[in-house]
Amino acid sequence: MLIRLIAVGKRLPDWVNNGYQEYARRLKGPCRLELTEISPGQRSRNVPPAKAKILEGQRILRAIPTQSHVVALAVDGEFWSTPKLASKLSQWTIKGSVICLLVGGADGLEKDVLKRADELWSLSPLTLPHGLVRPIVAEALYRGWSLTQGHPYHRR
Repeated sequence: MLIRLIAVGKRLPDWVNNGYQEYARRLKGPCRLELTEISPGQRSRNVPPAKAKILEGQRILRAIPTQSHVVALAVDGEFWSTPKLASKLSQWTIKGSVICLLVGGADGLEKDVLKRADELWSLSPLTLPHGLVRPIVAEALYRGWSLTQGHPYHRR
């Protein structure tokens, strides 16, 4: 199964990249995690954030392969425990399609992107910096996958 993390943002701090890479590297073999970075929309005094968000949304939608199962990370999404995520991973494996996890930029995901999503997943009711989401998602996926494989990484 290929999971593609499509995330707005480039040139993030080393700690974000290192944290993400640590867990993405562990997901190999039948479950792989790949990152697709989306350039953020330009924000300035003359460009309203809504316009930048629309541009980011268009870029995200173009990055989603056809026939993909799309999960948008959104504050109003469903909270998943580790066992629930493990169950989702098992279901997605059976689907056989590319799984795309979408992470918005500073202003979140555009409404057309949310409409494209098959599922909405919320990591927390807290507002998290969008860069921090990458290592959190990568670790959560690794933990969930290890649970499906009977690997001792996840201990209750």
